[in-house]
Amino acid sequence: MPSMRTSRDSGVTVTKGFDPLSTDINITAAATADATDSPTTKTFAALGVPSALVAALAADGKEHAFPIQESTLADTLAGRDVLGRGRTGSGKTLAFAIPVVAKVAATGAARPEHPAALILAPTRELATQIAAAVEPLARAVGMTVSTVFGGVNQRRQVDALRRGVDILVACPGRLEDLMGQGHVRLDRVCITVLDEADHMADLGFLPGVTRILAATPPNAQRLLFSATLDNGVDKLVKRFLTDHRTHAVDSASSPVTAMTHHVFSVADQAGKNEVLDALASGSGRRILFTRTKHQAKKLAKKMTASGIPAVDLHGNLSQAQRDRNLAAFSDGGVRVLVATDVAARGVHVDEVELVVHVDPPAEHKAYLHRSGRTARAGSAGDVVTLCLPDQRRDLTSLLRRAGVKATPTPVTATSVEVSDLVGEVAERVTPAPVAATPQQSRPRRGSGNASGSGARRGGRGGQGARSQGGRSQGGRGGAGHGRGGPARRAERHRAN
Repeated sequence: MPSMRTSRDSGVTVTKGFDPLSTDINITAAATADATDSPTTKTFAALGVPSALVAALAADGKEHAFPIQESTLADTLAGRDVLGRGRTGSGKTLAFAIPVVAKVAATGAARPEHPAALILAPTRELATQIAAAVEPLARAVGMTVSTVFGGVNQRRQVDALRRGVDILVACPGRLEDLMGQGHVRLDRVCITVLDEADHMADLGFLPGVTRILAATPPNAQRLLFSATLDNGVDKLVKRFLTDHRTHAVDSASSPVTAMTHHVFSVADQAGKNEVLDALASGSGRRILFTRTKHQAKKLAKKMTASGIPAVDLHGNLSQAQRDRNLAAFSDGGVRVLVATDVAARGVHVDEVELVVHVDPPAEHKAYLHRSGRTARAGSAGDVVTLCLPDQRRDLTSLLRRAGVKATPTPVTATSVEVSDLVGEVAERVTPAPVAATPQQSRPRRGSGNASGSGARRGGRGGQGARSQGGRSQGGRGGAGHGRGGPARRAERHRAN
């Protein structure tokens, strides 16, 4: 266990070897690296969590706090601003969910279009899963939770805001849109949480986040959680957190001690495909990470066709498709998820026993966040990186920056190192036959069919689509399906 040193003059306690990355911020270390993978002996009741929330947590099998929760709850429940820094899987979602619900329950319910609490997240997946974690606690005290993010029609989100939302979990882009349209105001927010702030910086969201935080009351409580303080995150801390306390669990780039890293060297692409097929054949949950959306889609189809049910997750999917695929992976309908980095921070599924980097990521932070989908909340897990000969040099540099030590091992699909990670092999599943899509002939232009080319493309329609002026209702700029019509403009707006 790393030793601890305390300075009585400054009131600062740090874990030896911890690099806070910012010399002007006081650090209170929550725990040492080898203590963050399992709950502490402190119960939530002993930490001052309201009894209604203690009961809700106990009903979900949660009675003892994890180190990041034990460290932060005294300050967050007391209403102080907090900067929480801990690696993925450390339990930080619950660390901010508890004080958010407690604060709103004590302060009072929200009004229509004026939420009482705001939680900002960088991705739709993360926003959805944060809401799922908050809802049981909010329900225990009669509070409501709703989400706001892009990629879906805003109507339901607007309707929920009009009814009144106590706790709003939102992505910055859609939230700013709704603020601009007058559907939501943040002047009654009593507590704001910014989760994955460093990821928001990577995505270029910080200007919008800054405007959103500026719209909340200056005396409201603010909690910011981030793995690092680079790319402008430190500026948010200095501007919006007042007399805050910083609680850090592990170094910002610390790998999880319950996670075992492997580098499998393969001779060529054919050998890589065989090893990948073997690694995916186990009976437990596993996530395969690719660099591109096309690769993720192609690999999921290939796995399913070979008898290993798999779903993909990437930016080209609609929200309904993402939700459906995540649900299938979470409830065990499929055991393999093939994903791009969109899932590296936004997927929180228990009991993922293996993460495979089909292709090494571009930078070390992506490696750590991908890998963090396993070995979560006290569980152990394995991480495999498949490496072709021409990738070895770059991978060695990436692992060094990530603080990961793993010796490359030459393998084939039948190697004992591969078999040990596969474990029990699941029975292959015959894929369902794909129904043939009937081909429909396109009507000739001007044939009189209102659904013909003119109506569909915004050109001159047939007789059945003509208006009094002789031009089709679907004509250019018309109210039908014209390219410049309101329907298409609305569709483009919803997609954004």
